[in-house]
Amino acid sequence: MTVPVPRVGVGCLLCREDGFILVGMRKGSHGSGEYALPGGHLEFGENWDECAVREVEEETGLKLDISRVKFAAVNNFVIPEIQKHYVTIIMRTDVPADAQPQNLEPQKLEEWLWVKWNGIPEPIFKPLSLLIESGYNPF
Repeated sequence: MTVPVPRVGVGCLLCREDGFILVGMRKGSHGSGEYALPGGHLEFGENWDECAVREVEEETGLKLDISRVKFAAVNNFVIPEIQKHYVTIIMRTDVPADAQPQNLEPQKLEEWLWVKWNGIPEPIFKPLSLLIESGYNPF
């Protein structure tokens, strides 16, 4: 039997000055139907900020200033029933209040929503719920 190996995910908090963050409802993968941050898998040789910038642009079309993308938190979660283990690095950056994300991966995402940090709809994808439970506040 092959033992599964942990994967590294990177999520990015896109924070508007009015207190809203961007979340999307996942589909077609683990966490389907749950609200999550934009993000994805870290590629070989990639820095965390590079991954955040790449994933946000691939998923939303928004172009981030890499010098403003900063480490926020890290969490660890295991989903034994589907043999998945993730270490998720959360990055954070500010975006303009008029930022308009596009759904560039409709096969993986239902929609993007701007929501207040304390008003993220449920169900919430595990890495984001762990971040909330930790007491972290991006503002």
